Amino acid sequence: MSGRLYGVGVGPGDPELLTIKAVNVLQAVPVVAFPAPLTGESLARSIAAPHLGDDKIEIPIRMPIDRNRFPVLAVYDDAAAQLGDHLADGRDVAVLCEGDPFFYGSFLYLFARMADRFPVTVIPGVSSLTAAAAASGAPLAALDDVLAVLPATLPDDLLAARLQAVDAAAIIKVGRHLGRVRRLLDRLGLAENARFIEHATMADEMMAPLKAVNTEQAPYFSMILLHKRGAAWQ
Repeated sequence: MSGRLYGVGVGPGDPELLTIKAVNVLQAVPVVAFPAPLTGESLARSIAAPHLGDDKIEIPIRMPIDRNRFPVLAVYDDAAAQLGDHLADGRDVAVLCEGDPFFYGSFLYLFARMADRFPVTVIPGVSSLTAAAAASGAPLAALDDVLAVLPATLPDDLLAARLQAVDAAAIIKVGRHLGRVRRLLDRLGLAENARFIEHATMADEMMAPLKAVNTEQAPYFSMILLHKRGAAWQ
């Protein structure tokens, strides 16, 4: 009998935000895999570290931070083969995923490669979206509001069209696009009620009105939240 593959959402950064189910799985499985940069520590593993014992087989899935300059799909091909060997030998494998595995999560690429060959269980995690809302001190949406999740990587015309069609938005993957997105929101008259959050739930969490943020770039783990009504709960 083959082992089971678990996609485990470890949440946005605070180790206390792992679910009880996630902790139970991490304590039970013999093999733990996690995304990691080419050199250095894995954020996903550091989040889960308080819940891991020293008896695990650990498999870092190493890839560059700038995935546009690397054949990242080949990394997942190799990882699927390596994890598949453990599963075929009957060992359960947990793959750590920052946030939630199925909300822009890295685990979905392994799921696509392995779900037709092995049993898979996905453990939901607290997403960056809800963590950022909590950090900002304002609800994402209320009543009949339409909320959009929009990658900052979209071109200006498409981003503007999507923003004009909704009541509230979370703009993710901000990074080096911060300055461009801020100027776009200014032109659309949406910057006044926009909030910028980086590293939500982490030790260096920062939240500020977008208009007070003057840099052109942001960390990878950052987000802009906005609501056309300002106070979504009123």
